[in-house]
Amino acid sequence: MTICVIHTGGTIGMAPSPEGFAPKTGIVEAELDGLQRIGAIEADFTVVTASPLIDSANATSADWNWIMAQIAAHHDDCAGFVVTHGTDTLAFTAAALSFGLKGLRKPVVITGAMLPLTEEGSDGSDNLRDAFLAAEQAAPGVWVQFAGKLLHGARVRKSHSVAFDAFTASPTDAAPLRVAETLSIFEYGDATALIAAVAPGMNASLISCAVEQAAGIVLRCYGSGTVPEGLGLRKAMLQARDTGVPVLAVSQCAEGGISLGTYAAGAMLAQTGAIDGRDMTVEAAYAKLLHALSQSADLATRREILETRLCGEWAL
Repeated sequence: MTICVIHTGGTIGMAPSPEGFAPKTGIVEAELDGLQRIGAIEADFTVVTASPLIDSANATSADWNWIMAQIAAHHDDCAGFVVTHGTDTLAFTAAALSFGLKGLRKPVVITGAMLPLTEEGSDGSDNLRDAFLAAEQAAPGVWVQFAGKLLHGARVRKSHSVAFDAFTASPTDAAPLRVAETLSIFEYGDATALIAAVAPGMNASLISCAVEQAAGIVLRCYGSGTVPEGLGLRKAMLQARDTGVPVLAVSQCAEGGISLGTYAAGAMLAQTGAIDGRDMTVEAAYAKLLHALSQSADLATRREILETRLCGEWAL
C-alpha cells in the first residue's frame, strides 16, 4: 500500500526565519521518514512537493488546480492521499477539492499543524500519523484530519486561531464525494468573487462596486437571512441580477444557516434573485461559487450548479 503525500507548505513544514516562520523544504519529508522508522506509519509513501512551498495565506485557485492534478496523476497507483496544507485557508482548499474532484475512488486527507514540526510540542507529527491512518481506512472523498478528528471536507471551517483543536464541521448525511464512475477534474478559472458581509449602517454602494468588479458575490447575511434593506441594497441586488452576477447568500452565524423569506427583512433577497446558500460555510460557498463561475458562462447553468447539492455541502 502506497500513500501519496502532496506537500504544499504551511505551518507544519515551517522553520524560523528573520521575518518569522516560513516554509522550508525537507522538514515534512524528514518527519515522515522518522515516523516510518519507528513504525508510527506502516504504509509506503511517495512525496510530491510544491515548488515553491507556500504559506497558505498566499494560496490561490491555481494551487487548487495543481493539487487536483497531482491527485489525478497518482490516483490509479496509490491507495490514498495526504495533503499537507497551511491552516489559514485549509478549509477553502478542502471545499474546493470537494467540488473540483468527481469520481474519487480513494480518500484524500488534508492536514497540517498549528505549531511547526521544528518547534517542541508540535501537533504536526500526530496529525501526520492520523492522516496516514485515515488515508488507509477512510471512505473515498475529501476529508480533513486534525486534532484527532476526521472532518467532512465541504463542511469544515477553522474555528480557533491558535488552539490545536482548530477545526470543526457541522454534520451532514452525505460523504464529501461527487460520485461518478471515473475520475474527472473540474479546474478553477480566473473568475473573481467577493465575500461581503452586511453590517449595521453599511453603505450598500460598496455592493454595487462589487457587482461592477466581481463575477460573483458571497453575501454574508444576519441570522437566518436578514439584511439592511433601507440603504440601497435592493438597488445593488437588482443590478447584480440584471448584469448576471450571481449572489450566493449565507449566514454570518456558524450554525443553523439561512432560509430566505422567513423574515420580511430578508424577503428582498429572494425577490431580487439571491441564491439560498442554506447552511453552507462561507469557505464552501466561496469555493462553490468559483466552481460554478469556472464551469459555464451561462447564468442559468451557474445557478443550477449553486442550487444543487453536490457533495453534502449543506444538510438536508
